[in-house]
Order: sequence, then C-alpha cells, then structure tokens
Amino acid sequence: QVQLQESGGGSVQSGGSLRLSCVAARYPAAYYCMGWLRQAPGKEREAVAAIDTDGITWYAEPVEGRFAISRDRAKTVHLQMNSLKPDDTAVYYCATDCDVYDGIWGDPEMRVEFGRWGQGTQVTVSS
Repeated sequence: QVQLQESGGGSVQSGGSLRLSCVAARYPAAYYCMGWLRQAPGKEREAVAAIDTDGITWYAEPVEGRFAISRDRAKTVHLQMNSLKPDDTAVYYCATDCDVYDGIWGDPEMRVEFGRWGQGTQVTVSS
C-alpha cells in the first residue's frame, strides 16, 4: 500500500548531528500525518516526532528541543537530530497512520502512535 524508505543513519560522537530522510514511494506524504519511531535494543519502540498535514509538529519529551521534523516536497520527510546523546542510539523508523491521544495537534500534552512504519535506519551515538 505505502512504501516508506528511511536513509541518513550512521555513527556520530555525542553532541553530533544527523539528518534522516524518509521517502514515501507513490505516496504524497504531505497528505498524511508522518513521523518517526525508534527502538533501541532491549527497549520498546517509541514515537519520537510527528508532523500533521498542516505542518504542526509534535516531539517526545526526550528529544524535544534537539530534534526537528520537517517536510521537503510532497514525498519526503526529514528528521534533523542535533545534540545527539548515546541514549538516542536506536533503529529509527519513518512512520505514518498517526493516532492521537490525550490532546490535539498543538497541545503539548498530546501523544501519538503510528500504525505503519518502514524498515528502519541505524543511528549510533558514541560517548
């Protein structure tokens, strides 16, 4: 139905930056809520960022102020990751099919989950 392809992962030192990209093949990403999940070894998969069809963004508290989600053309979503920490080490997944809880877009108390995601790209942050 929808093919999500992540890229841009790699290894960086603590404090460094990476920029992830997601291409939604045959899928106009601007028409859908998009976001990013991550999963570290031994941890649950967690939503870290999302952007709705109007460009309103949401971030999980651990990454707020350090990560930025954006759209670039209708098919591409980016995650700019700054001030990376070792705890950010995880496989990062581009995601869609947002479900919103405990608030609405623009509400800092909002939570989001995703129903669909891609294959993932590894991000490793060393001390």
